[in-house]
Amino acid sequence: MRKFFALNFRTGLLIGCAIAIAVAAGAITYERYDTKTLKRTIRRDAVHCGVNTGLPGFSSVDDKGNWSGFDVDFCRAVAAAIFDNPGKVKFVPLDAKERFTELAKRKVDVLARNSTWTMSRETEYALHFAAVSYYDGQGFMVPKSRNAASALELDGSKVCVQAATTSVLNLGDYFRTNNMKYQEMKFSRLDDVFSAYASGQCDVLTTDVSQLYALRLKLQKPGDHDILPDVISKEPLAPVVRQKDDDWLLIVKWTLYAMLNAEELGITSKNIDQALKSKKPDVMRFVGTEGEYGEQLDLTKDWAVRIIRHVGNYGEVYERNVGTGSKLGIPRGLNQLWTAGGIQYAPPIR
Repeated sequence: MRKFFALNFRTGLLIGCAIAIAVAAGAITYERYDTKTLKRTIRRDAVHCGVNTGLPGFSSVDDKGNWSGFDVDFCRAVAAAIFDNPGKVKFVPLDAKERFTELAKRKVDVLARNSTWTMSRETEYALHFAAVSYYDGQGFMVPKSRNAASALELDGSKVCVQAATTSVLNLGDYFRTNNMKYQEMKFSRLDDVFSAYASGQCDVLTTDVSQLYALRLKLQKPGDHDILPDVISKEPLAPVVRQKDDDWLLIVKWTLYAMLNAEELGITSKNIDQALKSKKPDVMRFVGTEGEYGEQLDLTKDWAVRIIRHVGNYGEVYERNVGTGSKLGIPRGLNQLWTAGGIQYAPPIR
């Protein structure tokens, strides 16, 4: 037995050495999957980005065809990194039911559509969620006339919820856990969910808290409705790409990380030119005056500079679209940087 293990150890060692020699000689290479998404994007001269069909603060379009919102700005940041032009984006509105299948069928290059990162979505649809762009959670909106201070007071309610979302499962779990009864009123389209609530067909609307803030703005009298303080789930929202597309995944996730790192470093769209002159090592690596980090992504040295100059850092994008200075007025909360009490945290560029 001792001879057997010794023989196998020596055999394994010899095989390992042979592989190492082959790698060094170039006979074996370790490569990322590459499905040519970046090349295809450059060839068509635009990033095809899947977005919500209409959610104020995140992705909405005006009567002139101009898109705006938190997710919209992320798509523009990807385009800025690649093309030095945030306008080279084709926005493709997708509803909740079709968003993942359309991404899988290559109708879009990236999905930036307030989509919750879950294990089953990655495994069932062969997708990768790149990085969490917005930490959210499911909540409830009710008419102020109900005088409800907590979701625990919603026993016996008619609850409007959108089908084919994580909200349906979370809703059932919450009411069962708390021994409460409810009548589920499920609709396939968010517009139909909203219309049912606005018309009084149900007395509670449940979805991600960020969506509740956006939908409340669309009500005839927003001040007559309360968003309850209860958050009943984890809803990490993230941009999504296809699996076996690692080169593209790197670009998408490091676009977000660049925006977060810029805010942490104090680099904004207003002082980016000053940052280019900085002698601080971490700033120099960020702006591309030291190292070859952009080239490692098949981009240019100034890839991160392009993002910040054209779109802004994470804090700028947040405040402009959904923050306390916007119509939605959502506090940063968990989406504050880790250095300011939140949990937004990006790996360093080094």
